[in-house]
Amino acid sequence: MSNVAVDILLGLAVALELACCIGVVAARTTFDRLHYASAGATVPAFLVVAAVLVREHVSSGGLQAIVAGALLFFLYPVLLTATARAARRIDYGDVSALPEEKGR
Repeated sequence: MSNVAVDILLGLAVALELACCIGVVAARTTFDRLHYASAGATVPAFLVVAAVLVREHVSSGGLQAIVAGALLFFLYPVLLTATARAARRIDYGDVSALPEEKGR
């Protein structure tokens, strides 16, 4: 039974990751692409961690999966923010809000 659960969790993770990849390809702007890329670091990653925990339980492999998932979840936003700020600086010359963006 646990093999079926692992297969389902990994299948869902792959399907969601493929949807994120399609979103990256289909997106028009750099910031939209970053949005879809960041989605791939959330739910699919947790599904992979869940699959490892179903298979390995809370053993050495399970704890390594938890740590890897936590690092991905907490450090990816830092990388995403740095990338978005660099892209905004390249596109607009500065990271501060444009006059038309200040009213939002």
